[in-house]
Amino acid sequence: MSVSGFDLMVDISEEKFIRYFWWCWNKLKVKTGDDIPMPAYFRFLALLAFKIFSDEQVDVAVLEVGLGGKYDATNVVKAPVVCGISSLGYDHMEILGNSLVEIAGEKAGIVKKGVPAYTVPQPEEAMSVLKQRASELGVSIRIVPPLDPRQLEDQPLGLHGEHQYMNAGLAVALANTWLERQGHLDIIHVKDHGTLPDQFIKGLSIACLQGRAQIVPDLQVSSECKDASCPLVFYLDGAHSPESMEICAKWFSHVTKKDTAQPGPLEQPRSGINSKKILLFNCMSVRDPQILLPRLLDTCAQKGLHFDQALFVPNQSQYNKLGSHASPPPGREQIDLSWQLSLQTVWEDLLRGKKGLNGTSSSGASLVFESLPSAIKWLRETSQQNQSTSWQVLVTGSLHLVGDVLRLIKI
Repeated sequence: MSVSGFDLMVDISEEKFIRYFWWCWNKLKVKTGDDIPMPAYFRFLALLAFKIFSDEQVDVAVLEVGLGGKYDATNVVKAPVVCGISSLGYDHMEILGNSLVEIAGEKAGIVKKGVPAYTVPQPEEAMSVLKQRASELGVSIRIVPPLDPRQLEDQPLGLHGEHQYMNAGLAVALANTWLERQGHLDIIHVKDHGTLPDQFIKGLSIACLQGRAQIVPDLQVSSECKDASCPLVFYLDGAHSPESMEICAKWFSHVTKKDTAQPGPLEQPRSGINSKKILLFNCMSVRDPQILLPRLLDTCAQKGLHFDQALFVPNQSQYNKLGSHASPPPGREQIDLSWQLSLQTVWEDLLRGKKGLNGTSSSGASLVFESLPSAIKWLRETSQQNQSTSWQVLVTGSLHLVGDVLRLIKI
């Protein structure tokens, strides 16, 4: 949860977060029992967010659904100022449905009567559902094109990836509508030559989202190397659907080519340095690795990128529910790696069919680790022992995994 000041977006302080957390927890706890349990994790966080936004007296609250829309915990605001629906894909299918028609029906649940609604270009079957739902409510849903980079006056987007221009276009439409409906258009200076107001350009250029197209050098390895040319760099993206996996693969392929050709953290030339592409992967058991991994491997191969090794690990985060019944992660003797072994099998089968790794043999191509810390330790030790090599590690498949890695490398 973040609250913005005039110039930047900051996470709410730990002290305030704890105070608000226990206020919500204690209020709920007195009403719970065997027949009325504590709310699920995301529902509790949504309630906590509403409490924080209310007490902090924010001027505008931006709510993103956790899952779906119609029955999402955030969908309790009866009269929002504006609604937006971003690109739809095959995600959370075990709950939202197995077709884009079903998924779009759930997402369309956030549209409200009398409230402006925007979306981006969608597959035809999904767009039909969105338009039908909007029509039933007497609302005309407007389709927003991707943002033209020229509108940014040569400033790059803070969020990386070509798809972010689509998201930026939607964000601009939502912000404009909020300003207009709240009577605040006078606070922005609209330019005659088609570029965005300065406030919009600044916001889009400093926007950041941890775990999405995020690049983090491992400072521990850099500090222990004998020279500046032995970086271990983590490329983190919480992609967990076929569509986002393809976007992630395109981004990783692009930035690693660029990073290998540019100077390292201490401005030492990196030409002539070997690079190793490593995949650090896990996904939830409700996902289908036989869809996710081929999409990743094929897209990277199309861009000329091949992985040298793949590592499969369990997530470190284990808490899914709130309440006294929530138990800590199992001990070492209880670790079940059957899912990670099945991911490895899918990967190895792909390699045998596609030769997706550098070289022609899958021998040593993948490893299963019993824990994420042990995988990070192996990466650090291996990179330190091979200081003439640049290690580029793509972490993807699960936002939980990405968050765990960020915590372990102290970001």
